[in-house]
Amino acid sequence: MQRRLFQEATLLVALVLLVIFSVWRNPAFSSRENWQIIAREAALFGILGIGETLVILTGGIDLAPGSLVTLSGVVVAYLLVFAHLSMPLAFSLVLLMGLLIGMVHGLFVTKLRVPPFIITLGTLSAARGLAIVLCMTVTGGQPIVNLPESFARLGQGSLWGWLPIPFIPFALFFVLAALLLYRTRWGRYIFAVGGNLEAARLAGVPVDAVRMFCYMASAGLACVTGVLTAAYVNSGDPNVGVAWELYTIAAVVIGGTSLMGGQGTLWGTLLGTVFMSVLKNGLLFWNVPPYWHDVVVGGVVVAAVTLDTLRRRR
Repeated sequence: MQRRLFQEATLLVALVLLVIFSVWRNPAFSSRENWQIIAREAALFGILGIGETLVILTGGIDLAPGSLVTLSGVVVAYLLVFAHLSMPLAFSLVLLMGLLIGMVHGLFVTKLRVPPFIITLGTLSAARGLAIVLCMTVTGGQPIVNLPESFARLGQGSLWGWLPIPFIPFALFFVLAALLLYRTRWGRYIFAVGGNLEAARLAGVPVDAVRMFCYMASAGLACVTGVLTAAYVNSGDPNVGVAWELYTIAAVVIGGTSLMGGQGTLWGTLLGTVFMSVLKNGLLFWNVPPYWHDVVVGGVVVAAVTLDTLRRRR
């Protein structure tokens, strides 16, 4: 417990220093409009981070969230514009798609013993390819536009003039996930599976069901994020979501969740998500060329994983 508190305190200090440095480099960083952008992006990455945290706590990995954001955004745009479905029905179908994809991930991992890295890597490629195929079919490869104004408000609107609407579902999912992990037997099962899978199985934990649930939650939350992202950019764009899985995994790992499983907190993921959103935004204000952004994020991931490995070895 003390070690986790130290990790989160260290990350909080790093976040404060990052904000101070960004404001010093460019005072416009502290504007209200920019903080709304950061909060909106942190909410989107945060929803992805919740699902990724559940999977990593079980000792797995999900490389597909970014591509599922892309696919779900294109699919919901297609359902609204070309299939003329109502928003609740379109949202329900996209969520069902995400849960089914997560179920496939879980089946491959639990029943076929396929490494999670492989099956989710395959989905990473296939989902993005399907999004491009769908756009090629209906628009010749261009983003799907002319979405309803009420849909765009879900991603672009704010409550009370300052709170981005995507923050509401993020807060809801965060509370539900926290209650699950820290107040239910199922949450203890998740930590137990990640700590020692065979020991958990011998203790009577429904290991396969737990892992299946976590992969379904991750894919489902990725599709929710895809819907909100499509509303934010007001289109079904097959180019959205590129490398988001990298940002998500980075946020989870630097938040203190061990890639070996069994250790981590949602609060750490929240801090990691905010840190990555501020860093991503700050790089723009520091006039860092876009092609260097992924290099910086990759360095953050390597540093976080290395520190976690050294910490576990000690």
